[in-house]
Amino acid sequence: MTFKLLDRLSQDFSELLNDKEECNVIIEVGQEQNKKAFTAHSAVLRYRSSYFSKELTNIVPNDDNNKIIIKPNISAQMFELIVNGIIDTEKMDTRTMYDLMIIANELEFVELSEELENHFIESKASWLRTHFTFVYHSIFKHNKFQNLEKFCNDIIIKHPSIIFESAEFISLHESALVSILRRDDLQMKESEIWDYLIKWGTAQNPTLPKQLEEWSDENFMTLKATLQQCLPLVRYFHISNSDVMYKIKPYKKILDKKLWNDLKQHLILPDQPVETIILPPRLVLKQELPARTNEPFSIIINEEHASMISSWIDYQQTSYSLTNNPYKFQLILRGSKDGFAPSSFWDICDGYANTIVVTKVKGTDEIIGGFNPLAWDKTKEGFVKTNKSFIFSFKDGNIQNSILSRVKDKNCALYYSFVKDTYGSRFGDYAFIMKSTASDFTQDKLNQCDGLSNRIYEKSIRTTNEYFSIIDYEVFKIVK
Repeated sequence: MTFKLLDRLSQDFSELLNDKEECNVIIEVGQEQNKKAFTAHSAVLRYRSSYFSKELTNIVPNDDNNKIIIKPNISAQMFELIVNGIIDTEKMDTRTMYDLMIIANELEFVELSEELENHFIESKASWLRTHFTFVYHSIFKHNKFQNLEKFCNDIIIKHPSIIFESAEFISLHESALVSILRRDDLQMKESEIWDYLIKWGTAQNPTLPKQLEEWSDENFMTLKATLQQCLPLVRYFHISNSDVMYKIKPYKKILDKKLWNDLKQHLILPDQPVETIILPPRLVLKQELPARTNEPFSIIINEEHASMISSWIDYQQTSYSLTNNPYKFQLILRGSKDGFAPSSFWDICDGYANTIVVTKVKGTDEIIGGFNPLAWDKTKEGFVKTNKSFIFSFKDGNIQNSILSRVKDKNCALYYSFVKDTYGSRFGDYAFIMKSTASDFTQDKLNQCDGLSNRIYEKSIRTTNEYFSIIDYEVFKIVK
């Protein structure tokens, strides 16, 4: 016999939180007119938050033996959400949720902060992109959101103008700039990186003379000190000769003498070795999507289908219209053009995230598909976790006869099969799978939507769990 004591222990712990008699900490939050006091147990606070553990160590109890912590920058509403420990993201405004993540991070409620951070990446990517500049500045201000930092930097390296050409560039935190410059795949010319670096560095020192001819040695040393973390990350030896002379030389005093001398030698004798370590050139990324010309947007879905699917991605209650759809459907793969073998799916779609798979069922006009917010990865095997995927169907191809089924077991949302020469996309266990043992999805009647199971997705997108063949299928990358 197994005795389960944890449920009872959890209940006892909850009762302890509401027990006011033994509370010995008072936390005052909010501004003067909206101030509110919360009582708490020091032992509970210490174990839930290292921030409070440190604060309580340094506070002397008052005459009532209570320790008082004052946090005027945190609202009572936010603090109440944190201490209650129950966060319903479905009912919470996205900006409020973001502010809650920041506060949880500040107070070092690590578990809550990390859960909200991952939730934003998995379920609120569209909001993050819409508020990109604000998000990017705020995560580096706090400097503890490693996953969000990578999410943002993965966007910047492909589209650097988002940050470098923004009005807020000069106010960018130094650690943010360093994190971008460290990337080998930053898609910018090195001479352009140098220009922006000088722009950022001089903006941090507004007293520097406007005209470079008026600069003193002290002025150059000031700029050098400001850029000391960034200068080693520039790939000087991959800048053209003319740019070295016209862009680097005027600021040569901010470089180490050895570097400048080696750079001059390299211009004259490029085949001769130098003592300075030469960083490799930045990688030029492969074209994200293969060029497609004179092809229809799709031979399976139309703009109305695309607008409805886009609204599902953004959790909209009503479908986007044809004129306000914020997404473009960029074709990656079409079976009739690229082949129907499962291996072709993995070879072509490998590495692509935010994709829609659509199939046209043979013998009917039915459309069946699914959305994967994560990257297809042919090196992975087994279940893949996300809470943002969904599957759908359009019976007879009609948007009025649509069925949407969102994932409810995020741990089993997708399955990257071990047998990639048999299975293509696979949502859940059998919620929607593409399968062929003949290396042709159109020849086997093995594709399936399990009409009987709602274990992983909310509901079936077909009334039966019959196998079906397809006429064609397409995979699109969804681009904001």
